[in-house]
Amino acid sequence: MLVLANCNKPHNLRESKYNERRGEVEFALKVLQKGGLEIDNLAQVKPWELEPFKQTMGATVYMRAKHVTSECLRVEESVKALKTGDLETFGRLLYESHYSLKLNYEVTGTELDTLVEASEQQVGCIGSRMTGAGFGGCTVSLVEKDKVDRFVKNVGKYYRKKIGYDASFYVAGIADGIIEEYCEKQCEFVQDVKREYKNEIE
Repeated sequence: MLVLANCNKPHNLRESKYNERRGEVEFALKVLQKGGLEIDNLAQVKPWELEPFKQTMGATVYMRAKHVTSECLRVEESVKALKTGDLETFGRLLYESHYSLKLNYEVTGTELDTLVEASEQQVGCIGSRMTGAGFGGCTVSLVEKDKVDRFVKNVGKYYRKKIGYDASFYVAGIADGIIEEYCEKQCEFVQDVKREYKNEIE
């Protein structure tokens, strides 16, 4: 099950800090392009390729670029893990993502970090990370179905004790999508209409 936890902190800094991060990432891209890399975005760069440009970027911009490039790798690894049903690896990648957002991209904050910290301590929690732009907002945690109630209770208690006010929790199931099935039926309908139309002409 997915458990969304809203830290209930106002997003006071979100817009200004978002623009700041965007500027830092764009600067990193320009440094790499001027350095000879034929790329259009940081998704085309591996983390280890940043090292020769570290001094030119400066420590802060390097950390931002390190997060973006490593996050792209985590997405690729996550897809592989989910396709093979390897939830342990997927959970580890969720935690790695959060701590990169905390240490390298610096967009989490005490509230979100507290939720993930508490989640990591709970039996049955496979993985957890912040979601959205950061500086407040929510975390998403993958939790074993029979552990959800205890998870919400324990994380909520831990959060209130440390932060001083309550977080809000929302539980969602994971189901197969309906878009593909719908499209297939629509395509079948269109093909049937085309066949009927063709027969009428002939």
